[in-house]
Amino acid sequence: MKTLRSNATSFIWLAVGLALITALTYVLIALGILSVGDPQVARDGGFIVYVAAGCYLLGGLLILLRSRWLLLFGAGINLLVMLFFFSMYQTRPEVIFSPGGLVSKLAEALLEILLLLALVTNWKK
Repeated sequence: MKTLRSNATSFIWLAVGLALITALTYVLIALGILSVGDPQVARDGGFIVYVAAGCYLLGGLLILLRSRWLLLFGAGINLLVMLFFFSMYQTRPEVIFSPGGLVSKLAEALLEILLLLALVTNWKK
C-alpha cells in the first residue's frame, strides 16, 4: 500500500512538472524563441498560445488537488488539444515537426500518460 501511495505522489509531481514545462513551451513559442515552422502560424496564433500557456499553468496547479474528476477532466482536455493539433496541421508537416510542435506535443503526451497513471493509482487506493 505504501508503494502505491508513493507512486501516485511521484506521478502527481511529475505531471505538475510536465504541465509547467508545457506552459513554458507555449510562452517560448509566443515569444518567437521556439519556432513552429511556419511564420503564418506564429503570427496568427499569438493570443491563443498565451491562453494555452495559462491553461496549462492553471491545470498543473489543479493537479495538486488530486481530485479524480479534475484529473479525468485534465486528461480529456489534454487529449483534445493533441487531437485538434494533429487534425489541424496534418497537411503541414513543417508545423508538426518544428521544434515548438515536437517539444509541446512530447510534453503533452507524457503529461497524458502521467495523468492516466495517477488516475489508475488513485482508483486502486
